[in-house]
Amino acid sequence: MMDPWKNVPLAPPDMILQLVADFKSDPHPKKVNLGVGAYRDDHGKPWVLPAVKGAIQQLNDDPEWEHEYLTMTGLPDFLEASALLLFGKDSAALKEKRIVSNQMLSGSGALHVGGEMLARYYDFPEGKKKIYVSKPTWPNHFAMMHAVGLETEEYTYYDPATFSLNIEGYKKALREMPNGSVVLMHACAHNPSGVDPSQAQWEELLGIFREKGHFAFFDCAYQGFASGDPDKDAYSVRLFEANRIPMLVCQSFAKNTGLYGERIGALHIVVPSPDEVSKVQSQVNAQQRSEISTCPAFGARVVAKVLTEPKLHAQWLADIQTMSHRIMDMRKALYEALTQKYKTPGSWDHILSQIGMFSFLGLNQEQCSRLTEEGHIYLVKTSRISLSGLNPSNVDYVASWIDRVVRDAKL
Repeated sequence: MMDPWKNVPLAPPDMILQLVADFKSDPHPKKVNLGVGAYRDDHGKPWVLPAVKGAIQQLNDDPEWEHEYLTMTGLPDFLEASALLLFGKDSAALKEKRIVSNQMLSGSGALHVGGEMLARYYDFPEGKKKIYVSKPTWPNHFAMMHAVGLETEEYTYYDPATFSLNIEGYKKALREMPNGSVVLMHACAHNPSGVDPSQAQWEELLGIFREKGHFAFFDCAYQGFASGDPDKDAYSVRLFEANRIPMLVCQSFAKNTGLYGERIGALHIVVPSPDEVSKVQSQVNAQQRSEISTCPAFGARVVAKVLTEPKLHAQWLADIQTMSHRIMDMRKALYEALTQKYKTPGSWDHILSQIGMFSFLGLNQEQCSRLTEEGHIYLVKTSRISLSGLNPSNVDYVASWIDRVVRDAKL
């Protein structure tokens, strides 16, 4: 029989998904998964937010609830609420109806469609379809942008020597880009570094965007989850929108509602005039139709209720405080174990100064390999860890192994 697939090469495994698989197959009783990008509670278990449970109960009690298709644009209540959460009640673009909002398959779907829209219609400088991404960034950014025909180039962002933002290098990179370049930025809780610009630094970056006419491509995956305050976490997006920077925003509700598997997100494209909304909306709809037709309805209905019903919204605000504060507590616990109990050589202040789910420890690949192979502590070789994988029962164990590999490297 003829084999039509004989020339298909084996794709390399995704390093995060491979970590998850290796962790699951490890029988060691003290194994720890610091690679997972999903929230876990103090017992290492997934957590269904009380606000989400309440919304689901309301749906179950509603005799009018059905499972019909959504339109290509998505659930209207969800789209209106998600845009308001992101841009805020004072947004000029919202008031002037200059935002094209479409429901997406979470943040990943928004990144794909946003990238595709730019690849098709944006007037790139020098005729090169190039998007600039931070060094480092979420690894899947590269694959997703390449898949829609965009070239990627890294810009200076993180300083591994100081475990902090290289703001001068960042500004220099922006100034050296051709005018009108497309720059992909993390709205808050930078993945993987956990290092964000301050509000004052965002304002410095804004000034360069205005001078150079750059296009802001925001990836917003952690609003509310990072600091516990959705308004604070939206500062960068709102600042750029208020100053009429050309922009789009990819919004995910995976982390801040715990609805990882429901794939709920939105793409918001801010346009200069209300007259352009119908044209841009039609093209986004056409792309949705050609790929998935419509988005999932269930999760969108849940999020819409969480964001619009006062009691559920109040509960959700408490829930994201619970999640963000637990992550902060684990940062503090790891820092204290390293600096006070084990007195591990080196500075560990960056664990406290970084924000969000992730942190760069500053270990080398050999040290990371030892943590996994000998300590059964699973993390990526860049030494990025997910703080959600820590809990009161394993944080000391993790700290003891970090101390061991750091001290051994000094010998």
